[in-house]
Amino acid sequence: MKNVFLKGMTYGWGSKRGEYRTEYAEDSMRKLAETGSEWIALSFWTWQDTVHSTEIHYDYGYTVTDRDLAHAVQLAKQLGLKVCLKPVVNSRDGIWRARIGFPEEGEVYWAAWFRSYTNFIKHYAELAEELECEMFCIGCEMVGTESRTAEWRQLIQEVTNLYTGPIIYNANHGKEEEIEWLDEVDFIGTSAYYPVASVPGDSYENMLAGWERQKPRLKSLSERFGKPLVFIEIGCRSAHGCATMPWDFTYTDLPYSEDEQANFYRSALEAFWNEPWFAGYFWWDWSTKLYDLEEASIDRGFDIYGKKAEQVLKEYYKQTITK
Repeated sequence: MKNVFLKGMTYGWGSKRGEYRTEYAEDSMRKLAETGSEWIALSFWTWQDTVHSTEIHYDYGYTVTDRDLAHAVQLAKQLGLKVCLKPVVNSRDGIWRARIGFPEEGEVYWAAWFRSYTNFIKHYAELAEELECEMFCIGCEMVGTESRTAEWRQLIQEVTNLYTGPIIYNANHGKEEEIEWLDEVDFIGTSAYYPVASVPGDSYENMLAGWERQKPRLKSLSERFGKPLVFIEIGCRSAHGCATMPWDFTYTDLPYSEDEQANFYRSALEAFWNEPWFAGYFWWDWSTKLYDLEEASIDRGFDIYGKKAEQVLKEYYKQTITK
């Protein structure tokens, strides 16, 4: 996939069992395709009980099923969308998955966890191969585990024995340079929730300058491993102040601001669009159940449907990339 550029969007995060097969989810994916997106990251999760648990459990009452995934992939292909299958582990105790881990002396626990996680990932690697998904993501923001280089290299070897397409890992912003095994993946992915705004309601120009400050480090990372870099997660809610903390989903009382979201989108697209070492975006995210179009002016979530940011994205995604 040399010189590929991923015009992508994350689809359906938080969807429950059976939801991909509803009429509203199918309608939502059709509207996603109208943005000019060419890829979706089909991202979903199951659980481990706490960040210190060693077993990953499939939740038959919540997690989307293989049948759900097959349905979504089939529809995506009908719409001309390529698919990155992205299974994720979350912790039921509410602690962020980046904290999953054990003391360095807890080798028996590390071994047990990697055995369970490898089995989890291999199941979906096989499914990605069967469904002919064009990319597979082997992990998302697993910061506490990333220093276990030998285990990750072994996991990747087992995945590539099952899945023949390109693989990507989803690092977290600011932590990418600490991972030693990125030479094993085809694309370096990161959750690019960089706080590029200095103040709430900041201008496009200042956000663009914020992205420019990130460029040298990210370019160096790409060159270090000889791999293209992808923003496999990037986004900002349409709320005042969210470009200072793009990762935020908790401050639901912030005032509505589609301009701040649109400026975040435009600045990120403009800053990296023509960089030869950069390979694209998967914006966060596009819900399976969209609000009514007339409610776009009050929705303060990550969705861009009916907002200024959607028009910004369409403007860029309709362009032809030549690298």
